[in-house]
Amino acid sequence: MTRVLTLVVAAAMTIAAAQTQALPNFAGKWTLVADPNAPAGMGGLGQEANITQDASTLTITRTTQMGTFTSNYKLDGSESKNTLNFQGNSIDQTSTTKWDGSKLLVNTKMDFGGNPAEIKMVISLDPSGNLLVESTRPDFQGGGAPITTKMTYKKN
Repeated sequence: MTRVLTLVVAAAMTIAAAQTQALPNFAGKWTLVADPNAPAGMGGLGQEANITQDASTLTITRTTQMGTFTSNYKLDGSESKNTLNFQGNSIDQTSTTKWDGSKLLVNTKMDFGGNPAEIKMVISLDPSGNLLVESTRPDFQGGGAPITTKMTYKKN
């Protein structure tokens, strides 16, 4: 009986240790790795991104063709509110995050003048330490199936 109890306690401790494994830190200044095969247009974090991260918040400042934007995300899964301002327009965004192992899933909902849209982003690090960003968004121009882009960023 003692032997079985010891095995159960050891298994519980192993599971607890695996669950408290350190989450990745995406902090740093990142530059897009050019990929001639990647589709042109929106997706990822733009040409450059600066990310700060602490235990409760991830902040991304990105430079895109439309300007520089900053978004704050709560890492506890609660809603984060951001406003995207460009060309005289303001778009309110509501995002939630969720950890899936070492990947951060960011789900953002917004409304374009009565047209709801949802963008899903997966952020992770590859074995070399590069930032990987996979984003899925609606086809804003053609009205077709959602578009998924995969971008790789190198740390400066």
